Amino acid sequence: MTTHYDQPTAQHSGTTDWGSPPTAPPQTPGAGEPRQPVLRGPWRGRPEDPRWVRPAFLALLAATLLLYLYNLSASGYANSFYSAAVQAGSKSGKAFFFGSLDAGNAITVDKPSAFLWPMELSVRIFGLNSWAILTPEVLMGVGTVAVVYAAVRRRFSPAAGLIAGAVLALTPVAALMFRFDNPDAMLALLMALACYFVVRAVEDGRTKWLVAAGAAIGFAFLAKTLQAFLILPPLAIVYAVCGPVRLRRRLVQLGLATVALVVSGGWWVAIVELWPASSRPYIGGSQNNSFLELTFGYNGLGRINGDETGSVGGGGGGTGSGRWGATGWDRMFNSEIGGQISWLLPAALILLLAGLWATRKLRRTSVTRASFLVWGGSLLITMAVFSYMAGIFHQYYTVALAPYLAAVVGMGAGLLWERRRETWASIGLAAALVAASAWGYVLLNRTAGYLPWLKWLVLIGGMVAALGLIFAGRISRQLALGAAAVGLVAALAGPTAYTLSTVDSAHTGSIPTAGPAGASMMGFGGGRGPGGGFGGAMPGLQGQQGQGQQGQQNGNGFPGGGGFGGGMPGRQGQNSQGQQGRQGQNGNGLPGAGRMGDGGGAGGLLNGANVSSAAKKLLEEDAGEYTWVAASIGSQNAASYQLATGEPVMAIGGFNGTDPSPTLAQFKKYVAEGKIHYFIAGGGMGGGMGGSSSGTSSRITSWVESTFKKVTVGSATFYDLTQNASG
Repeated sequence: MTTHYDQPTAQHSGTTDWGSPPTAPPQTPGAGEPRQPVLRGPWRGRPEDPRWVRPAFLALLAATLLLYLYNLSASGYANSFYSAAVQAGSKSGKAFFFGSLDAGNAITVDKPSAFLWPMELSVRIFGLNSWAILTPEVLMGVGTVAVVYAAVRRRFSPAAGLIAGAVLALTPVAALMFRFDNPDAMLALLMALACYFVVRAVEDGRTKWLVAAGAAIGFAFLAKTLQAFLILPPLAIVYAVCGPVRLRRRLVQLGLATVALVVSGGWWVAIVELWPASSRPYIGGSQNNSFLELTFGYNGLGRINGDETGSVGGGGGGTGSGRWGATGWDRMFNSEIGGQISWLLPAALILLLAGLWATRKLRRTSVTRASFLVWGGSLLITMAVFSYMAGIFHQYYTVALAPYLAAVVGMGAGLLWERRRETWASIGLAAALVAASAWGYVLLNRTAGYLPWLKWLVLIGGMVAALGLIFAGRISRQLALGAAAVGLVAALAGPTAYTLSTVDSAHTGSIPTAGPAGASMMGFGGGRGPGGGFGGAMPGLQGQQGQGQQGQQNGNGFPGGGGFGGGMPGRQGQNSQGQQGRQGQNGNGLPGAGRMGDGGGAGGLLNGANVSSAAKKLLEEDAGEYTWVAASIGSQNAASYQLATGEPVMAIGGFNGTDPSPTLAQFKKYVAEGKIHYFIAGGGMGGGMGGSSSGTSSRITSWVESTFKKVTVGSATFYDLTQNASG
């Protein structure tokens, strides 16, 4: 089928579709390109589409849905930190609005609450279980695939749209995060929608599309704060330059889009900031109980420069190395990140350059070129920020790149395929295939024991397909299609294998990674330590190759409780289902986690505790008489007990245990008023590392241990806050 692209500039007028005879009426002055025909029904699609197009699109969505639903419940509550907030929001309207970690509304999670709302509504309807929490994330993934397909299909061929959708669905980190309860799924969907809306605005110049884009970015801010603003520069610049209306109107439209952004993202912020602090939960992650401080500090500039008060520390600036891995232009390709997102990144960069070169002579309002600039610009600016940010950075953040990368690959492949009879276009397609297959070989070779034959299939298949596109494509269309099919299989084989390994595995904790065990490990202290673990960057931790990492040694771990390995001195970590973690498998250090954060980890910092039936019974006794059945240092430990009992558990100090809430005086007041039953020993960082709250959690721990009766249930230690130690 012939695809309608932009008409060339005046000196090349008289043809469309890159030299083919005109097949559509010319654009009207001051407008975008001709509008696409309306859809004729869910199964037929556009009148000019072949009959296979709409069924193929629906099959893509169905396959994505089934893939992402497969083995979904294996991850249990996934990130128990956010699942506990979902549980709280399903019981309390105040917790729902503010994003409280517990229904008693002691403290919020360290993000705005919007990303929790779909999960909380699901749990209110279907009850608290893994499917109810994670299925909304799956649906967001399917929706993102649909948006990317629709965006590419509007200006390019149906095949280009299907390729873009498939690339997104089969990106390993996408398969991870669209099955996980972090805010990244909602962020990716809304960012894709924003890009789609801006391209629609370039197409017809209507204000409503820019307002919709602003609203999407504003609501994305309520999912993951300032990360939503990363793509604002390319989107605003592209429309300001390429919009099909007069400059003055373009500026007015951008102003209205800004208003939409501020309103859609600011209403919640205004309510939270104006609400009396005494009658709302403490803002988790902040040091002054302020959402604005959280936004511009810990979740904002702190992520860029590494100055994150209250966190476990930043990374390395420039091209250095820090606790969150090495920074620099190649960060997205290194051994910690590459297997998550970069499989088709070299090919995408080649196709982006080729697309911009091919559209260089088109008119200012070219929607084809604007599409490359919007999606490609979003890809480049997000990649640049991720590559050099010195603060907290996790591998799964790269899911934000997946929609942009997929769209660029689909658009570039579709455009060059239409022009494949031109030497430069066939060479460009071949170069993209060579880059994809060669880089796929490199990534697969990093896990040499994982499907060792696959890397050769990828490399040889890609090279053969590249030669076929250059030479066979000139002989017949059938040979060109055959070469393209072989190339597509070779390019997607590696990420598909990693994606299948991802959906076949359970993922829990705070720092999940995609792919097979050992494929990606980011350690504190800059990259991999001995055995691929944390590398001993934390005090009291010792990485041991092949034997995992032991817990706190000689009492020198995290103040206020346990170090890595289960939260109790010298104990090895167990996952939330009580299964002993794998020790040093494939060189991965943390016990309780085949990959960092998957299944155990840091005993209160990276993952929660194993709650025994006896401990659950203890906390459930007379639970209705207390606002919180227990309190614990750090959110992950508290979340585990809250999810096990269904009752509110106070997280002292928030996620890390470093937030100054509650103070010792406040905690004593809660205890005196009979609002807390037990104190759970261990967990969190106890305020001992970084932040103005240093020592708050430790002082509470010391007071409890010296004042109240100790109760041991199995391997867990509690303090009954209703009985003095002397009694």
